[in-house]
Amino acid sequence: MKKIEAIIKPFRLEEVKDALSSLGISGMSITEIKGFGRQKGHTEIYRGNEYTVDFLPKIKLETIVADEAVESAVQAIIEAAKTGKIGDGKVFVYNVENAWRIRTGEANEEAI
Repeated sequence: MKKIEAIIKPFRLEEVKDALSSLGISGMSITEIKGFGRQKGHTEIYRGNEYTVDFLPKIKLETIVADEAVESAVQAIIEAAKTGKIGDGKVFVYNVENAWRIRTGEANEEAI
């Protein structure tokens, strides 16, 4: 099993969710976060004063998939989240040793 963690632009969330759902991946967690990378933020003017906005709104999507589903899930995320502009995000893949569904006691792939 692998944990896929994707940092994406907020307005691409529905496209990414739909792409994963089309692969049969329905369980995911979403967190609203702020961050920056090469984008380095931007400046805004509010009531005549200039402000630097370093941290931009992002979405962190997390899901656990079987080993054989990793490549297709990562490709689906990349294709759905890509705008071709700086700040599209990143995808990380981590090993998951064990998983349990609390309600039924199912373990590992049966639990996801």
